Amino acid sequence: MNAFREHILTLPQLAGEVAEPFMREAAQVLDDDFCRSLERLHLVGCGDSYFAALATEFAFESIAGLPTEAHNAMSFSRYSVVNFDVPNYAQRAQTSLVIGISVSGGVTRTIEGILRAKARGLRTLAITSGAHTPIAQAAGAVLTTRVPDLPSADGVQVPGARSYLASLIMLFACALRIAEARGQSVATWRATLAGAADQMARTIALSDDAARGWAEATRQATEFVFCGSGPNFGTAQFGAAKILEASGDSALGQDVEEWAHLQYFARAQATPTFLITARERDASRAAEVKVAMQAIGRQVIEVAPATAEAPPDLPFAPMPEVYTPLVACIPVMLFAAHRAALLGEPYFRGFGGGRSIEGGGGISRIRTSELVL
Repeated sequence: MNAFREHILTLPQLAGEVAEPFMREAAQVLDDDFCRSLERLHLVGCGDSYFAALATEFAFESIAGLPTEAHNAMSFSRYSVVNFDVPNYAQRAQTSLVIGISVSGGVTRTIEGILRAKARGLRTLAITSGAHTPIAQAAGAVLTTRVPDLPSADGVQVPGARSYLASLIMLFACALRIAEARGQSVATWRATLAGAADQMARTIALSDDAARGWAEATRQATEFVFCGSGPNFGTAQFGAAKILEASGDSALGQDVEEWAHLQYFARAQATPTFLITARERDASRAAEVKVAMQAIGRQVIEVAPATAEAPPDLPFAPMPEVYTPLVACIPVMLFAAHRAALLGEPYFRGFGGGRSIEGGGGISRIRTSELVL
């Protein structure tokens, strides 16, 4: 049984169930006056939560017109937040919002970022699975993304798919709420988000067999690179994470432009390289970089909107660029699921070889790390 794939197949139904409730919850929690006063937004998370922040940063800036920065939690909590100790920054605290994203609600570093921000006078909001998680208790307000659990075959923990989608949808709901409070017309954006389930189902139909085929074609590969720009830089990072979690292969997420400055010079020629493009703002540069990838021998796998004129290797259903992370993540997840099944690899290496999930994240101490305030 391919448990990861089975979770991916449930994503359209999940999107249909949560999109409207999440938008209603965001409207209840984010009040008009505060949304209008906002001058800066910080999105903070680790792992998939950080990738969701990267994938939605563009939505806050382009739809809501709000300057936004996505941070990994260590960078924010130990470095960026200290800027608010400086007088010129401190006066901005009341017009800044920190959103800490943690599915479990127990990730120490993200909680630390929330607490250190709150101590400096910043408004804080948690996006997490429940109102009673540690991060929910730490933050000034909370939005819940609890989604129904699925039965797990033989107790196997599956790489995050449903939780990532829930975080994306809630973050998009926040962007729409802030935009609406600031006088922007969001009716079309709301309708598109509410109807995303149909495009996700179409994406699965378009890409499942192709993802299986590419898993077979790249069976002998030992490393993978995922490239994307704008909102799909987050998708690229997420795709690399799913390979690491599902089959344990070395994988890197990279910005398209940065690939041309760095991975372009890598010795290995035939490295499978996923080029994730919305074919909108990123189109011209993605096309140039694809030529460069092919010229030096990379096995390029283009992940892009399905079009008859230029069919991609792994298609997703067309969406406005700002929302493409909702569908672009599906082909790369399916690829990771099929590869793990093909190789017979246990997810997360079966938590063996010194890895464990006990004790708040095992030896890595994700949930029991020292809290610095």
